[in-house]
Amino acid sequence: MKLSKLSKEKRQQLVLVVLATVGILAGLAFGLVKNQYQTLARMAVGKTDSERKFRQIQDSVKRSPQLEADLRQARAALATEASDVASGDLYDSIYTMVRKFKGNDYQVQIPQFGRTGAAVDVNCLTGFPYKQVSMPVDGTARYQEFGRFLADFENRFPHVRIVNLSLEPLADSPSDEQERIAFRMDIVTLVSPTTP
Repeated sequence: MKLSKLSKEKRQQLVLVVLATVGILAGLAFGLVKNQYQTLARMAVGKTDSERKFRQIQDSVKRSPQLEADLRQARAALATEASDVASGDLYDSIYTMVRKFKGNDYQVQIPQFGRTGAAVDVNCLTGFPYKQVSMPVDGTARYQEFGRFLADFENRFPHVRIVNLSLEPLADSPSDEQERIAFRMDIVTLVSPTTP
């Protein structure tokens, strides 16, 4: 059938039918097929992410012996670092720590250890698994010797700190001991989380 033989009205109807058909097909292409392409694109991105996660898991599985060795090493280091943390009878633990450290190396007399308070949460870190306890200590020493004792003590025990330190010259000292002082301080130490 030739278009020239068709009447003008029939040609217009045919053009309208063709245009409507093309419009419907374009609408279907954009409505249905485009949605499918977008779904395929999202699935491709999801597949890429899943493959990346799978590779990470495989790498972790391959590194698991090394990770286990690192974990054992970290636990051993933590146990070593926590060896000076108070546990059990807190008074005895702190008393023993100070007495063993002082030994005969320092000419510091500490005749009085106060009572330990209750173990409380560490006041500078929230969610920290350790608690802290404080013990007041009074004693006497030569000024220089006490300074050496204090510096060495804090360097030896990184989990212990000295707070509320007060120094006073001894009024009843003989003239050759004019540099003797009386001191009062609080020893604050971490408490093991396993201590009740």
